[in-house]
Amino acid sequence: MSRKISILNILKGLAVSAVIIGVLAALWRAPFFSPLRLKILGYKTVGDRVEQYETSVTERLSPFFLKAGASYPPEKVILLFIKSKNTLSVYSEDSQNKPQYIKAYRVLAASGKPGPKLKEGDNQVPEGIYSIESLNPNSSFHLSLKVNYPNTYDIKRGKEDGRTQLGSDIMIHGKSASVGCIAIGDEAIEELFILAAKSKYRRWKLISSPIDFRETDITPQPWIYRPWIPDLYAKIKSEVLKLPLKTDLQP
Repeated sequence: MSRKISILNILKGLAVSAVIIGVLAALWRAPFFSPLRLKILGYKTVGDRVEQYETSVTERLSPFFLKAGASYPPEKVILLFIKSKNTLSVYSEDSQNKPQYIKAYRVLAASGKPGPKLKEGDNQVPEGIYSIESLNPNSSFHLSLKVNYPNTYDIKRGKEDGRTQLGSDIMIHGKSASVGCIAIGDEAIEELFILAAKSKYRRWKLISSPIDFRETDITPQPWIYRPWIPDLYAKIKSEVLKLPLKTDLQP
């Protein structure tokens, strides 16, 4: 009898070990930010954050889209960051495919001076036309949207200048502190995060501009000169001028 019990205990132990090995193998094979890996490690997934914040965000945001004649959640979003104003504005298309102003957020922190980001550690927020690369539901700054810096334009200009360490990990995130990123506070990033999670965020466009070219042509002196900067600013200006000039933020 005791021998049978011992064999059963061994079989149970082997079964438990097989389950553990299977879980570890699945964890090892899974992409780092996959829902499986995140859940096993105790982290939140994008889906978890949607479940947590979607109801309150929808109640706050959907009236802005309704007022603008744009669908919610949107098919397309354009973000406009103006360095000189410290504002991040949201635009979406109406039924006629025209960009309409939705709302603006006060940027609580964005380090650097007028001019593009050139290298790792210069603390500059990039200037240019970007997209959103990924969402981080476990950011140290509450939540974050990763910007695709350096993009092909940045890399090309870097090669021309002989620059190799261009920097990376540029985020739009919560909290009120930042080094080279755009901090907009926790409630604001919850809105953008859920908006991104509920739409095709990789189609989003982020325009990061030193000034509002709809109001002035006087471009501030960049923190460092490069011969290609006028071309960059011409591209940025072209995109900014496509957007209506409106804001609900007080100076």
